[in-house]
Amino acid sequence: MVSIQQFAQRWKKLTVWLVAGLVTSWIVSCSTGNVSSNNKQTTSNTGGIEFWTMQLKPQFTDYFQNLIVNFESQNPGIKVNWVDVPWSEMENKILTAVSAKTPPDVVNLNPGFASQLAGRNAWLDLDAKVPNDVRSSYLENIWKASTLNGKSFGIPWYLTTRLTIYNTDLLKQSGINKVPSTYTELAEAAEKIKVKTGKYAFFATFVPQDSAEVLESFVQMGVTLVDGEGKAGFNSSQGKAAFQYWVDLYKKGLLPKEVTTQGHRRAIDLYQAGDTAFLASGAEFLKAIAKNAPKIAEVSATAPQITGETGKKNVAVMNVVIPKESKNPDAALKFALFLTNDANQLAFAKKANVLPSTNKALADTYFKDVPANASTLEKARVMSAGELKTAEVLIPAFKDFNILQKAIYENLQAAMLGEKTVDKAVEDAASEWNNR
Repeated sequence: MVSIQQFAQRWKKLTVWLVAGLVTSWIVSCSTGNVSSNNKQTTSNTGGIEFWTMQLKPQFTDYFQNLIVNFESQNPGIKVNWVDVPWSEMENKILTAVSAKTPPDVVNLNPGFASQLAGRNAWLDLDAKVPNDVRSSYLENIWKASTLNGKSFGIPWYLTTRLTIYNTDLLKQSGINKVPSTYTELAEAAEKIKVKTGKYAFFATFVPQDSAEVLESFVQMGVTLVDGEGKAGFNSSQGKAAFQYWVDLYKKGLLPKEVTTQGHRRAIDLYQAGDTAFLASGAEFLKAIAKNAPKIAEVSATAPQITGETGKKNVAVMNVVIPKESKNPDAALKFALFLTNDANQLAFAKKANVLPSTNKALADTYFKDVPANASTLEKARVMSAGELKTAEVLIPAFKDFNILQKAIYENLQAAMLGEKTVDKAVEDAASEWNNR
C-alpha cells in the first residue's frame, strides 16, 4: 500500500505508478524489512503468509499489528509476516519476486500496475475462488476495476474520489462567485484569475508516466481512448477537441510553463504557496494543507470534481492481489478477504481518511452525516463519499496503458509548444499506438 500522502499525489496514475495516489496526507518515513528468499521459505514452511504494503510504517503500524493479531487468533496455524516496502521500490521488488517465482502471498498494488502483470498471468484467478455472495459485498464498479479480459485478478481495498479544493480568497479577488463544475467553466475561470491576480487557476501535468488526470479528462469530455478492436479511438472530432482544449490553455498562458516538465507534485506545491486557485485531489489531502500551509488551509474549501460533457467522475482504487506462485494461496485469500471485509475497511477508512470499497462500510453514518459545525475536512469526506454513487474508474485496466499515455502526452506537448498542429499531433499519437 502507499503512504497516504503519496497515494494522494499519485492516485491518478493508473500504470507503473502512482497514487492514486489516490493521494494523501502524510509523509511517512518507512522502516522496511528486506524481502528475501529465506524469509519467504520461513513463512511457507510454517503455513504462514507474507503480506506486502507500500510505505505505511510508522503511521499505521498499530492498525496492522492489531489486524494481524485478530486474524491469527481466528485462523490458528496461519502466521502473517508483514513487510512494508518503500513506495519507490515496490515495482522493482514485486517484478523481481514474481519473475523469480518467490513472491509474497498478498500484495497491495493498484489496478493499473497490477493489470500489467495480470496480462502475464502472474496473479491468482479469483473468479473461482471468491463466492458470489462475498464478491457482491464490494461495490460492483470497483470490483470491475481489477478485472482484465473478463477475469478478476484483485480484491478492492480503499478508494478516493477527486474533489476540487479551492482558494476562496483568489476566487473572490477574481470576481468568481461559482466554483467551476466543467472544463469549459474552468477555462473561463482561468482567464479571469490570470487577468485579475496574475496567478494561475490550476496546474495539470503532461509528463508521461506521471499523473493520468489529463487523460481522464479526455474520457470526461466524451473521448473514446481505445476502440473495441484495440485501435486508437481518440483520432476523432472529440479527441481533436480535447487536444485543442489543452493546447489553447497553454498557448494563452493560462497554464504554468512547467506543465510539460514537472509532475503532480508541482500542483500541490503551487496550491500550498497560494499561486493557484484550484487543486484536484482527494479530501484527505486537506490535512496535509493544514500542516504544510495553514494560512492557505484557512481559506480553502471543497467542491465536487470538475468533469466534462459526460458528467463522469473518477475514483481511484487500491487493491490487493495474490500471486499465482503463492505457496499458500488459500491462506492468502483468507487474509485478503479479512483485510478488506466490512469491519476492517471501515476501521482503516476512518484512520486513514479514505473511502471503503464495500457496500456496508460505505453505508456507515460516518460517510453520510456531518455535525452543524463540521470542519472543511468533515464536509469533504461526505462529499467525496457521495461521489462514489456515480464515480467510476475512467480508464479501465488494459495492456500497454503506459504506451498510450506516452503517445498522447508527448504529441499533445508538441502541439502545445507549436511543433505540430493539433490534427497532426492526434494523427501521430494514433499511429504510435496502432503501430506499437
